[in-house]
Amino acid sequence: MAHQPTTDQLAINTIRTLSMDAVQAANSGHPGTAMALAPVVYLLWQRFLRFDPNDPIWPNRDRFVLSIGHASMLLYSMLHLTGVKAVNAKYEQLGELSVTLDDIKCFRQLDSKCPGHPEYRWTSGVETTTGPLGQGVATSVGMAMAGSWMAEHFNRPGFGMFGYNVYALAGDGCMMEGVSNEAASLAGHLKLSNLCWIYDNNKITIEGHTDWAFSDDVATRFISYGWNVTRVGDANDLDMLTRAFNTFHSTHDRPTLIIVDSHIAYGAPNKQDTHAAHGEPLGEEEIRLTKRNYGWPEDAKFLVPDEVRTHFEEGIGVRSATLRREWFERFEAYEQEYPDLADQLYQMQHRDLPDGWDKDMPTFAPDAKGLAGREASGKVLNTLAQNVPWLIGGSADLSPSTKTRLIFEGAGDFSGSNHAGRNLHFGVREHAMGAILNGMSLSKVRPYGSGFLIFSDYGRPAIRLSALMEIPVIHIFTHDSIGVGEDGPTHQPIEQLASLRSIPGLITLRPADANEVIEAWRVIMQLRHEPVALVLTRQALPTVDRSVYGSAEGVAKGAYVLADVDGGKPEVLLLASGSEVALCVNAYEQLKAEGVKARVVSMPSWELFEQQAADYRESVIPSSVTARVAVEQAATFGWAKYAGITGEIIGMNTFGASAPLKELQRKFGFTPDRIVAAAKEQLAAQK
Repeated sequence: MAHQPTTDQLAINTIRTLSMDAVQAANSGHPGTAMALAPVVYLLWQRFLRFDPNDPIWPNRDRFVLSIGHASMLLYSMLHLTGVKAVNAKYEQLGELSVTLDDIKCFRQLDSKCPGHPEYRWTSGVETTTGPLGQGVATSVGMAMAGSWMAEHFNRPGFGMFGYNVYALAGDGCMMEGVSNEAASLAGHLKLSNLCWIYDNNKITIEGHTDWAFSDDVATRFISYGWNVTRVGDANDLDMLTRAFNTFHSTHDRPTLIIVDSHIAYGAPNKQDTHAAHGEPLGEEEIRLTKRNYGWPEDAKFLVPDEVRTHFEEGIGVRSATLRREWFERFEAYEQEYPDLADQLYQMQHRDLPDGWDKDMPTFAPDAKGLAGREASGKVLNTLAQNVPWLIGGSADLSPSTKTRLIFEGAGDFSGSNHAGRNLHFGVREHAMGAILNGMSLSKVRPYGSGFLIFSDYGRPAIRLSALMEIPVIHIFTHDSIGVGEDGPTHQPIEQLASLRSIPGLITLRPADANEVIEAWRVIMQLRHEPVALVLTRQALPTVDRSVYGSAEGVAKGAYVLADVDGGKPEVLLLASGSEVALCVNAYEQLKAEGVKARVVSMPSWELFEQQAADYRESVIPSSVTARVAVEQAATFGWAKYAGITGEIIGMNTFGASAPLKELQRKFGFTPDRIVAAAKEQLAAQK
């Protein structure tokens, strides 16, 4: 410490004392890590991070991700001390601090901008929501991939529009979680040299010392992943930290891991309970002793010396404001030289769509044999991707099956030697794929990822976070039911639809034919704050004759009348999504021939339907018609809302079986005859 400038140490201790005081005031939180890593975060922000506090959404800013979200006071302290300004959802700068001292005083309290774990969109300057360990570092890989792709797409000689770095601060818990290892493996394979993880090697978790559960040689593991690994033996050594960050900047062929050794039980010399220091407030007496050890006023709370604010203004403030100003000056010249690319850059950053984004869409004529949902989606996706250059994505090793490969000229593959490709290969890494898609979306490209619906379980935590952050990630899932057939119950999704529908803010779309697929994609592309799960069939679906039945444009409203009585009021409602809609249409025709007044309602998206006005919902599913049959090759959970307590739900109450599709449909009752019988039973019960 003796060799460090006084202002450096004063700033570091300000971060530490703010963290202690905030956790103590909340009587909740994790002060230890924030105190231990204060020198690391201070040095990174003050001397290296290209981040303008006056414009926290500047496109070419460096990204800082606090993957150890429980140490959130580290980030809130930096947002406050550097004077980061608030920005609203319309990208308007509000002229007020993102995090005020009052917010810090209300740490973990209702409506404070300092919640227990950092939340994107709630607090300006927070690049991603973190909390579940491993998610932050995995998300940072997506940010780095997006940055590299944007550099290849937008940069021109003399116009370096993108070249940002991504820093992620991780802990032992992050290193244990599988998602971080999936993501690290892919990052090394892709040679993402703009990515730097900082690993806080403090050997402490909630239960105690890591020796109980973790003995990995992390350095060797990351070297095997293809990372550059360097080490700092003491988190307080600013000179060694500087050397490590300079090493990252000089490494151009791989990502960098900086292993930093720290001691989590910072405080007075007699502090022994490392668990308390990690996961609980220190206590008033311990705080006084710790402040005395720092040479800090013992009874001062939430003290921020004026010279510390000035120090940050003259450091990160001046340095990054210059970088930002130069970038916008360069962008003005770029607009003159490359107007089309400049328009793309602006539209992408504002989540706008280019003119003609849906031109040349395929058309699908009525066809009894039809087309699989995945096949129709692949055709639409390839059209849209040619119209929207920043629509990029891939699959967890399943693009031949999910039909998500972009096959037009120039699409290319994103690889370690080509970061310009638009086809992403995530390997068999569903969880990392979801987190990486989140990072890409947070960087403003429009990403999609795909896999089988059954494997949505592997990526569900990241899907949940895309909804929590309100970012328009596109999750494409195929092989959506027992229609998978011979692959059997391990591959046949049953409860997954209900699980996805239960996530607040996630829109689930399960189209019934090729034209509903088109309309589903029209909905998806116009979303700005909602992620979507597009659920598609492996098997062919009859293409409905829209001159006879309702228009597929009804998909935009979530549910619509597909087939109806010729006049008057229906007697029975047949409700379905996806492949089961065709079964209901067949049943409808049989009932119609027998004089039964039936209505078929296609329900591709419950979420979109619930967003409609009450009178529209009533017009589609009249409350006065209580004879109802709901049909879906999935768990029945949730359907009672639409079928009613007396309605019949034909669904799955067990796991599936290994057999050809038609045999499975007969076994489990997914046939027009069974639907007709259920409709008649409903009518008889009503009488």
